[in-house]
Amino acid sequence: MSAANSAFLILSSILVFFMTPGLAFFYGGLVSKRNVVNTLLSVFMICGLAILLWILVGYTLSFSGDFGGVVGDLKAIWLHGVDLTALTATKIPNGLYLVFQMMFAIITPALFVGAVVGRIRFKFLLAFIACWSILIYYPMVHMVWAGGFLAKLGVIDFAGGTVVHINAGITALVLSIFLGPRHKYGKDASQHYNVLWVLLGTAILWIGWYGFNAGSALAMNNVAVQAFLTTTVATATSMMTWMVIEMVTKGKPTLVGVCTGTLCGLVGITPACGYVTVSGSFWIGLFATLASYTFINVLKPRLGVDDALDAFGCHGVSGIVGSIMTGLFATKQINSSIALNGLFYGGGFRLFGLQLLATAFTIVFTTAICIVIIVLLKKVIRMRVDAKEEALGLDEGEHGEVADYTVPMSHELMTIQQHSDEFQGQLSQLLRHHGN
Repeated sequence: MSAANSAFLILSSILVFFMTPGLAFFYGGLVSKRNVVNTLLSVFMICGLAILLWILVGYTLSFSGDFGGVVGDLKAIWLHGVDLTALTATKIPNGLYLVFQMMFAIITPALFVGAVVGRIRFKFLLAFIACWSILIYYPMVHMVWAGGFLAKLGVIDFAGGTVVHINAGITALVLSIFLGPRHKYGKDASQHYNVLWVLLGTAILWIGWYGFNAGSALAMNNVAVQAFLTTTVATATSMMTWMVIEMVTKGKPTLVGVCTGTLCGLVGITPACGYVTVSGSFWIGLFATLASYTFINVLKPRLGVDDALDAFGCHGVSGIVGSIMTGLFATKQINSSIALNGLFYGGGFRLFGLQLLATAFTIVFTTAICIVIIVLLKKVIRMRVDAKEEALGLDEGEHGEVADYTVPMSHELMTIQQHSDEFQGQLSQLLRHHGN
């Protein structure tokens, strides 16, 4: 066992896990105060659900055996027969690799929660995530990262462009379409609950993303260092690109916009981070942000799709751009393990075409299975809350608790202030009377 590589993967696993509560803060800060608890819980509960699912069937469907190049077999249910001490190619225990992949299984479904906040029933979301993980996420992991048919074709995805971001982004779009818009969508511009949470969540996600991207090298080596560097450059590029666009088009930058741009860079570079140069990461960060900004601010209003927190606009669109541009900028100079250079490094159209194919396949596969899951689940579980509960807020309607206690505290402070004013008035009268 390599102690250095194992320590690196343990740290990376912790960082990836930390991303999920970070995402909860990010989404929780963006929603209205009526839906904060529901949003936080909808994201955080996935930590428990996804871990148990991964141990039960996730690992075996992803990495045990092969069925048609699409999914694994069921021989390792509940990790039956899995040798957790066996060493991988980078000399880390198989159990540690299992844990690292488990963290991806947690954060990925959490991403599409942002599209449906404020109107989806918690029970439906819970059931949907379980079905989605089994029927969509685990097969995608197998097809791309476990020797499935996309991997055999030569598709490359360093840390989750197809498996994570396009997958989750398309799911967000399909769920949004089936749910329909919020009742006051486009008319009631409700304020964000806490913009400071948005910044906090963004910072946690950026830090955790180093585990996500650099950790995917599965060793403390030059590829991990390159992934760390390209992640940083692409993210900084996206942040500044979004800010400049807002300053030019709107006259002023916004914190929410800058945080959104930051995430676009993180998403866009994910499939490419261990394959591209610093120059390549700059261009990926730039074009991912331009594409996401255009969709969110130009196309989305015209389409009328209520993706509440722009999960598709950020993760789906930037993920698509990053996956395709990997076929342009990937180079053996950075990572000798790849079979083909990208188009801009003398590799011709072969890798670029494969990345287009993988992107298109992910979109079609995820859309089709999502529709089947939603249609079948709706027959047994109501998908959307009613208008009254939506107006009340899902914090009260679905959970019976609220996050904002500022109103009763303000009332108490007002009462104290009134008594203080009365006392000061009486004291002033007494002093004047005594002076006379």
